[in-house]
Amino acid sequence: MFPVTSSTRRHYWLAIALAASVAAPGEAQLAKPGTAPAKGPDAPTAEQRADTGVADPKGNAPIVPDAEFNQALPPLSNDINAPLEPMASETAPVTPATDVTSATTATGAVLPPIGPEDPQLVVPLPALASYDTAPLATAADIKDKDAPEIRYDAEIKGLADAGDGLEARYKALSALKGGGKAANTTQVSARAKEDEALVVRLLKSLGYYDATAISTIEAVPEKPGRLKAIVSAQPGRLYTLGSIDVKTAQTIPPDLVRSQLPLKVGDSIQADRIQGAEANVSLMLPQMGYPFVKVGERDILLDDEAQAPTGAYTLPVDTGPRASFGQLRTEGDAVFDIEHLNVFPRFEAGQLYDNRMTDDLRDALVATSLFQSVSVVPQRTGRTNPDGTEQVDLLVRQEKGPARTLGGNVGFSTGQGFRAEGTWQHRNLFPYEGGLLASVIAGTQEQGLAGTFRRANAGRRDRTFSLTAGANHSNYDAYEAFTTSVGIRWSYDSTPIWQKPITYYYGGELVGTNESVYDFARGENVRRTYGIVALPGQLLFDRSDSLLNPTKGFRLRLNASPETSVQGSVKPYVRAMVEGTFYYPVSSSIVIAGRAKAGTIQGVARDDLAPSRRYYGGGGGSVRGYGYQRLGPFDPNGDPVGGRSLNEFALEARYRFGDFGIVPFIDAGNSYESSTPNLSSLRYGAGIGGRFYTSFGPMRIDVATPLNPREGDGKVALYISIGQAF
Repeated sequence: MFPVTSSTRRHYWLAIALAASVAAPGEAQLAKPGTAPAKGPDAPTAEQRADTGVADPKGNAPIVPDAEFNQALPPLSNDINAPLEPMASETAPVTPATDVTSATTATGAVLPPIGPEDPQLVVPLPALASYDTAPLATAADIKDKDAPEIRYDAEIKGLADAGDGLEARYKALSALKGGGKAANTTQVSARAKEDEALVVRLLKSLGYYDATAISTIEAVPEKPGRLKAIVSAQPGRLYTLGSIDVKTAQTIPPDLVRSQLPLKVGDSIQADRIQGAEANVSLMLPQMGYPFVKVGERDILLDDEAQAPTGAYTLPVDTGPRASFGQLRTEGDAVFDIEHLNVFPRFEAGQLYDNRMTDDLRDALVATSLFQSVSVVPQRTGRTNPDGTEQVDLLVRQEKGPARTLGGNVGFSTGQGFRAEGTWQHRNLFPYEGGLLASVIAGTQEQGLAGTFRRANAGRRDRTFSLTAGANHSNYDAYEAFTTSVGIRWSYDSTPIWQKPITYYYGGELVGTNESVYDFARGENVRRTYGIVALPGQLLFDRSDSLLNPTKGFRLRLNASPETSVQGSVKPYVRAMVEGTFYYPVSSSIVIAGRAKAGTIQGVARDDLAPSRRYYGGGGGSVRGYGYQRLGPFDPNGDPVGGRSLNEFALEARYRFGDFGIVPFIDAGNSYESSTPNLSSLRYGAGIGGRFYTSFGPMRIDVATPLNPREGDGKVALYISIGQAF
């Protein structure tokens, strides 16, 4: 068999290709296969053709005779599945050498010489950690301080007529920011592209769903290096609601869901208005007996073929069952049992469900400060009332929190000196909500110790019962007193979480006090012991917006205390006080606050009153600029003796910026020996204060001076405390 090498194999397939090409033409070529005209300067001459013995007057003799061509073809096997013949090795083994050598094939062919080995190919590759992985710096990445900087201006067009406030919203979110600096033109262009997308989003949010925007960057003539970025908006047509379809089950009343969806045909398809309307459904239906309402996903089908573009709005709403209040249930680390939990609700079983009452219950529990966490969740029961509503139980999940707290306050004022008070409280020492409060007062002019038993939510929500006993020593210019007291009180109070419009307290008090007093008949200071029985009470109307830092509204406080002083004889009398405050917001940062106060003591002479029960003016909570208790009548020694009536006035302008504030103020007032206050001898003080606002109330520093001082009054008074003056 003919040996098949790579070269002969190529010849084999070439021969087949040539045979196919030769057999393809028509009959003329089939009669004389493999022929082609010999023409041109290299064509054989007549003599050369004669030598071949072939007469070819037209020059069509074959280039390769058939016999020679067929002899060159390898014999073919009739078995197309026979394996190919093995390939003979073309190269002989080569012995490695460092010199330039040559190799020959098995047939004797000489191969190109093999060059010397490249030394670089055998050098080990460097470690990956040694490569510099820093990306190539581009012109935009140059941070050199000397690199050129582009300044640009920005302009927006086409938004003014699209909606009020839209241009302001765009400027607040713009990447161009109305102008600025950039590293290069590409950066300015990228910001402008971002603003294009922003403008389209804003316009679509208002109902302009065909909106487009384009940005251009222009060089500013005669200002090299300065550009102008222009974002041009084309709002297009405004889409409006063409129809409103609410898919929901039957409700009571029948149009409940639709009436709580404040949308109407013709309204623009404005994103925030539609979201707000849907949120109103989620908010209002639980207040009307449907606690498990679920607002589905809206569908708005836009019609841009109509003359006026519209959208068909569809909203699915699953109202759930109409429900009424059932019972309370509880789980978790219990602070209260079911019996005490039932003190807190403001609703009755069977009452139509209102989630405001559920929130109120949760707030009341939070106000006890006894929970680490607490939640109130409505639970379906499947029980049906006669009116068709389903009873819904409220599950109270409790997690116990710390019951003990430490507290305190510190203050300083001219005339009263330094005063600090610390408290320790256990709010649930005697469950439920029977707390013990211990307090101690340490100051330059006052020292005291007191203990209080207090039961919150005593048989009724927000009603507090307290029993207090204490001892106190006070040493002021007006008097020095050693006092012990026992008091009992029932109160209905506001809390920081739930501020009530009306609060009150009433109770009884038994006081024994030994005090220094100036005896005008004897012309000297003497010590007297007084026994006092009092029935104090207070009524407060509160329409302000905050307990700690009110900014609007008003308060009106009425105090009355029928008392009997036992000092040799029984002398009954009545102490009364009325105080009103108002708060008016001039702007978001300025509040005008005012106060007026008047007090009277009826039924007893001033000198028969214990000095600690008389009225005094002056100090940080009274008329600032004057010393503590130094407004009113004086004894011959120049010490205040107090009076049976009092009036005070104050006006402040509270300016706040962030967590700080400045408060200029003016105060007026006095105390009088008579039982009726008058306006004939008012004393005035003015000053300025600073405020630092915290989460628990403002820190206050006031500096004041008397405007019409008397002999002996200081020029400046300083007051430091927590909370507003009123």
